[in-house]
Amino acid sequence: MKKKIKYSNEKIGEIVMVKDFLPKPEDLVFKEDTIKVTLNLSKSSIEFFKEIAQRHGSQYQKLIRNLLDRYTSHYS
Repeated sequence: MKKKIKYSNEKIGEIVMVKDFLPKPEDLVFKEDTIKVTLNLSKSSIEFFKEIAQRHGSQYQKLIRNLLDRYTSHYS
């Protein structure tokens, strides 16, 4: 059962705009050289990525790699 959203008429305060730093989908098409690494991650993190990948017909390793690539490009 979906949780019902309850709206109120209260003031929400000052709004801060956050710049979107994620790339456009067409910017993700290129393929970069990769290096194989061994990384120990929590079981819950892997299950999370596997579930999302399965829903979208992708591989969980690709999701993790894209997440790390976006993070590093934002702070480089």
